[in-house]
Amino acid sequence: MAKKKIFNDPVYGFISFPTELIYDLIDHKYFQRLRRITQLGLTHYVYPGALHTRFHHALGALHLMTEAVHSLRDKGVEISDLEYEAVCIAILLHDIGHGPYSHALEHSFIDIHHEELSILFMKKLNDEFDGRLDLAISIFSGSYKKTFLHELVSSQLDMDRLDYLIRDSYFTGVAEGVIGYDRIIKMLNVVDGQLVVEEKGIYSIEKFLVSRRVMYWQVYLHKTVLSAEQMLIAILKRAKFLISENVKISASKPLQELLKTDFSLISKELIITDYLEVFAMLDDIDILSLIKRNCEHPDFILSYMCQSLLERRLFKIYLQLEDINNTILQSKLHAIKESFGVSHEIAENLILQGFESNLTYNSKKEEIKILRKDGIVKPLSEFDTEFLKSVSVKKHFLCYPTDN
Repeated sequence: MAKKKIFNDPVYGFISFPTELIYDLIDHKYFQRLRRITQLGLTHYVYPGALHTRFHHALGALHLMTEAVHSLRDKGVEISDLEYEAVCIAILLHDIGHGPYSHALEHSFIDIHHEELSILFMKKLNDEFDGRLDLAISIFSGSYKKTFLHELVSSQLDMDRLDYLIRDSYFTGVAEGVIGYDRIIKMLNVVDGQLVVEEKGIYSIEKFLVSRRVMYWQVYLHKTVLSAEQMLIAILKRAKFLISENVKISASKPLQELLKTDFSLISKELIITDYLEVFAMLDDIDILSLIKRNCEHPDFILSYMCQSLLERRLFKIYLQLEDINNTILQSKLHAIKESFGVSHEIAENLILQGFESNLTYNSKKEEIKILRKDGIVKPLSEFDTEFLKSVSVKKHFLCYPTDN
């Protein structure tokens, strides 16, 4: 092989990958863009070390995929070299459709899920690479005959989740997220074409699920992170509104293009042909530039939120399990009008509300399958485990400013 690179990963140490095509894809501008997209949005406002990127995560997930394939092959699972390369490409490119600040701004530009955008980017890359990504796309989309290959890429126990838990735990310093990923990989097997976990690995799976639940409420949905990201979303919405009202804002050319476009009036086919390349030019730098450039904008709402977010003067957040009642809302509106001397309309724009929910494990979805010692495969929900919870937790929030 002409190309051979070694990456020094802070989580796994020195890692390398199996084929030249993979290195060519890593070098492509679409993938290199992931260097400029943070993995955890604005989580670094709470955990200062959380500045790792989608680029780091994609390489880490790819490394775990190579380990998983080696482990399965050692157990006699038939995976050809072509399938090996394809499943590695599928996991490498699984997040290539993410926009700036990852999940924080999901749907803020084009109302298409990032996985759909990932497939669109894969298809464009497939054209450039003369159809060599056909099998990878088939595996990613779940249409390939060997179901377990897709499950390694996307399921309730895939290489994506394993890497982001261990990596996010490492960079945030939240030890509760540490999982025995290496043991989980060694416990993987294939029965009747489906991915299973050998029964002796069930406690590692329990730890994985507990860690995932803790990481969601302690990191991903931490109330201060939630406040910062809601402010970021509100800034984009305000900028989009001002542009629709022919008010000039300062932003990069690709960001201007996406903010001025009403995608609800455009078919998905036209989005693919006319705007995918524009989206590919967008990253965190465009958003941070928008915030910095508009701190002195004449529109009070935009300038105030930009200044506040840039200087980390974050909105207070009120969080509860029940709906936010109107009495609380009206009380906060009144306080904002009095404190800032603004109109009711402006005060309404400075209050951000909604809800977040998390379901750690979904027993109604395609379940994690456990291979018992007697050779029978059972879904995880049928095992007696006090740690397994399939209940969605939903929290309502109200974010509001409290200073001048």
